[in-house]
Amino acid sequence: MINMLHKMGVRSNAMYMAGLASIGLSVASWLTSETLEDAGRDRADRWGIFIGQWAPTFFAVGIALRIEETHTDKRSMEQETLSESYSEGRMPSRAGV
Repeated sequence: MINMLHKMGVRSNAMYMAGLASIGLSVASWLTSETLEDAGRDRADRWGIFIGQWAPTFFAVGIALRIEETHTDKRSMEQETLSESYSEGRMPSRAGV
């Protein structure tokens, strides 16, 4: 799933921003529910907690995407090194890999 998100162009920074936005939205929904609804504090707490639970998921997906980005960059650098070595007519060394 993470690889598919990465190929679709979703980057880790976008997920980190979504996590931060969900924290802000959680506070905003709690305040809105607390002040505008006549349902009491319990309902406001449920809204705030419900939206606040999204943040850890966004941060976890952001971390997984960051790992995917790091591994993708490392693989592309290794492939560039191998292709340069082969194009120069010499066998590449695998000692550092």
